[in-house]
Amino acid sequence: MLEQPLYAQDDLQAARALVRAHAWAMLVTALPGGVPVVSHLPVLLDPARDDLTLLGHLAGGDAELHELGQHPAVVVVEGANGYISPTWYEAGPYVPTWDFVVLHLHGTPEVLGPEESYEVLAATVAHFEAVRPEPWKLESVGAYAHRIAPGATSFRLAPTRVVHKAKLSQDKPAEVVRRVSAALENAADPHHNPALAEALRRALPEG
Repeated sequence: MLEQPLYAQDDLQAARALVRAHAWAMLVTALPGGVPVVSHLPVLLDPARDDLTLLGHLAGGDAELHELGQHPAVVVVEGANGYISPTWYEAGPYVPTWDFVVLHLHGTPEVLGPEESYEVLAATVAHFEAVRPEPWKLESVGAYAHRIAPGATSFRLAPTRVVHKAKLSQDKPAEVVRRVSAALENAADPHHNPALAEALRRALPEG
């Protein structure tokens, strides 16, 4: 990914918030010979750390394809993103673009043992159930869950390199960004995208 100073982010708490809010991520491993393996999976912040160390799990067969733990990999977390029409600018000349927030976490995954792996599965369930009025818990089907848990492979990834990029029309005047944000909030627009609208507003110098 092209790293441009204008869009670079170095706010640890913002990056952690991005992981919490967008926990469905992509794991990419480049195997020897240049063959990439890609999987999609849920990830969590390691509760024992205050950095960007991740916990995740995937099917055992997928883990074998990645040769998980043997090679460097990258976890990609995508935040708000969407198409930006030049008709919203009311200025220019401009062309269409795509605004987005993304986080790349590079490192070599550490494959976890059975007990710690089960804890990752339980924590993943707890994370997604937390918003429900009566959260379901993995322990409610404990015997069954322990029986099938070995079919998944859990890992910890302590990133050795972090790339956090937020391309949110920072190259445009503030009044233009406000117009774009307002257009994205318009429910009648085909590209209605309130999450991206909020991200653009937050990126403005005045907040």
